[in-house]
Amino acid sequence: MSTLYLHILGFLTATAVIVVTGSQLSKYGDMMAGILGWGKMFVGIILLASVTSMPELMNGISSVVILDAPDLAVGDIVGSCAFNILIISIMDLFYDPKKPLTSVAQTGHVIAASFGIILLSLVGFAILMPDIFGTIIWIGEFSILFLVFYLIAIRVIFLYDKKESNHREKNKNSYPLSLKQVILRYALNSVVLMAAAMLLPYFGEHLAEKSGLGQSFFGTLFIAASTSLPEVVVSLAAIRLGTIDLAIGNIFGSNIFNIAILALDDILYTKGPIFQYTSPNHIIPVLGTIIITAIGIIGIVFKEEKKWKLAIDTALIAIVYVLMMVLLYYVK
Repeated sequence: MSTLYLHILGFLTATAVIVVTGSQLSKYGDMMAGILGWGKMFVGIILLASVTSMPELMNGISSVVILDAPDLAVGDIVGSCAFNILIISIMDLFYDPKKPLTSVAQTGHVIAASFGIILLSLVGFAILMPDIFGTIIWIGEFSILFLVFYLIAIRVIFLYDKKESNHREKNKNSYPLSLKQVILRYALNSVVLMAAAMLLPYFGEHLAEKSGLGQSFFGTLFIAASTSLPEVVVSLAAIRLGTIDLAIGNIFGSNIFNIAILALDDILYTKGPIFQYTSPNHIIPVLGTIIITAIGIIGIVFKEEKKWKLAIDTALIAIVYVLMMVLLYYVK
């Protein structure tokens, strides 16, 4: 069997494992939120997002440590952030045919989405002016800002959930499993999903290379989409369970976590600040993601009552995403 077919088999196997474990992760995350009295938005942003972002983490580490390709690390992160917001449109397509997805989402998601915009704006400044703040040893000071704002975001989201918990009740007796059983099963599925997710970029990169897509626009797009597969699976599984806030929280939480990954990539890249070695064209997906995140915020706050296939906000997200990809294609 040729190496191409082995990579295809590996990619499909990893995908199948992610589909199964991702569905279970949503189920046990929902149970955990109910038993502990945590908000589903909080669980999506903190717990699910940190697990589903493993492909971006491993792809970034391998890009800067093994491949000496900082541009690939930055491109994957900003591309994945853009694709993650597109997942909201995909979820809306599979949600109720008459009711917009964002109309039933908790308004508190605006907090995570806004922090995502702040962090992406800092990434934009870092791409355009990588030297403006100087460095600490070899680490760009923008990366320090990424970590500071990430920690602030987590703290604010935690305090918001704590405040909202006064209006929630724990439902320990509403589930067939004990809290210990739920946590163990959540942890087990997390480990298996992370293992499969870490293999996904490896198989994806080799498939892109073997098929001739390698460093092309389509190859980059394929890698970004494959590293976002856990977010797609977990979010769609959450939609089927009816836990909308878990799904949307996973999306916005993943984008916040992704920018923290950029800071880690910068720390591991010892040749200098990572943004000094990356293409300025990455500003296109950064600005595009800021725009579609803002559209998502408008949809959550405005709460459109009707839709046709897609709501206005999720349709606009899809349109802007496509336009962004077209623009990125022509400037490469």
